[in-house]
Amino acid sequence: MTGRDGDFWNLPNALSLARLSVTPVLVVLLLSPGRKLSVATAALFLAVCLTDWLDGYIARRTGVETVIGKFLDPLADKILIVTALVMLIQLNRVPAWMVALIVARELSVTGLRAVAIKSGIVMPASRLGKAKTVAQICATAPLILHYPFFGIDFHEVGIAVLWAALFVTVWSGADYFVRFFRSPSSRG
Repeated sequence: MTGRDGDFWNLPNALSLARLSVTPVLVVLLLSPGRKLSVATAALFLAVCLTDWLDGYIARRTGVETVIGKFLDPLADKILIVTALVMLIQLNRVPAWMVALIVARELSVTGLRAVAIKSGIVMPASRLGKAKTVAQICATAPLILHYPFFGIDFHEVGIAVLWAALFVTVWSGADYFVRFFRSPSSRG
């Protein structure tokens, strides 16, 4: 399997695959919530999320951007973040309706991108889409941490940031649809 400019097996794609492979570990860790384990789980989540920035940086810097990498990178982000949020529902740390809206946006935009490709429209990640991912990470980490530390109620911080993330998530999803329908190729 090769991408546009390089082989599938390169460091950026390996980092994306690593993000995917940590997802089941995250599920297991979130099955046994506790104060100490929440710190380790949040640290793991943040460390893995940093590989999102790192794989893109390496791919651009070394010129090994691949078609599969452009698909795999956002997919790994979506799976990691959505899985964590879904697991947090059972712990009563996030409202299910908020997670449902986030999941609906992710599925809708992924489907739209598939339609766009078939229509010959390239829909790269937008700045809003990247801001959405950062906002979701910034909301999810304190929700995983959950417990008060150093006088900070991380659950309350996480919920406040989740509201902002939800706003950016819906806004960026709407932006993808507007850009698609304004594209001359979508009218044919």
